[in-house]
Amino acid sequence: MPLVLVIDDDPQMRATVRRMLTSSGHAVIEASDGCEGLAAFQSHAPDVVITDIMMPGKEGLETIIELRATGHAKILAISGSWAGGDADFLQMAKKLGADLVLQKPFRAAELQEAVNVLTAASTESGSL
Repeated sequence: MPLVLVIDDDPQMRATVRRMLTSSGHAVIEASDGCEGLAAFQSHAPDVVITDIMMPGKEGLETIIELRATGHAKILAISGSWAGGDADFLQMAKKLGADLVLQKPFRAAELQEAVNVLTAASTESGSL
């Protein structure tokens, strides 16, 4: 069962993502910010990390940089709509090392497909 770490400061969003992923057979652990997420990554070694971009404390772009430094993280960056230009932050996340990006709100099928792509990539790279 693939393990997914969800890092988001919104507890309702974490719960929604958890429901979406557990319904398709993924195990999910949660963190409320980048610092907590990095600690969870170190202790649980998840197959995929889903991180929000805009969070208090250690935000998502910083978190992506630190996760990428580990060399083996599969990262999905997510971000919600706001007046400042969400797409720019998602493109920056991609440039900094996110494997895939999704703009909120997204459908369960979109999230599940992204996680499936990343877990397949994780399995393939692990078998080389």
